[in-house]
Amino acid sequence: MAESAVRLPDPAVEARLARLDELLAGLESAPGPAAREALESVRLLTEVYGEALARVVDVADERLSERLAGDELLGHLLVLHRVHPEPAERRAARAVERLRPAVRERGGDLEWAGIEGRVARVRVSGGGGCGSGCGGGSADVTEVVRAAVLAAAPELTAVEPVAEERRAAPAFVPLGSIRRRAAAEEAR
Repeated sequence: MAESAVRLPDPAVEARLARLDELLAGLESAPGPAAREALESVRLLTEVYGEALARVVDVADERLSERLAGDELLGHLLVLHRVHPEPAERRAARAVERLRPAVRERGGDLEWAGIEGRVARVRVSGGGGCGSGCGGGSADVTEVVRAAVLAAAPELTAVEPVAEERRAAPAFVPLGSIRRRAAAEEAR
């Protein structure tokens, strides 16, 4: 990297992204050809930068691809430009795993259940489907999971909770009744 290159810390990047959102929202609501041209300029610049990023991914070896994808800002840009080297299912599963410790702290659990078509499926369990043990109910947890999964893999169309599998408790059969039954069968 050149000595003159200026690196922004993550909070500064986040502040710039927030300001960019504000400016773009203002341009989108502004009338006239100047606003339309400004928005078109941003769109074209984004497309060119996206193509440049795609070319970097094309020439990157596996180790560099992993490092690019592992950086939060670069990972989001790779997703935005649809050139992320990892499949959507792996990114979505990792998003669920990142949320899992927080849900477990509140008495629930999450488990990645896979993708059907373009729909992610996540098992939300514990405390009656997480219930009040997950800090506000399973609907809150489901919404947080939905947002995280779709941010990591926007090519998916939805996130559906999978019902917790209910397993019947094993029946208790007294040993004496087994012996009586076995003795009765021998007597026949």
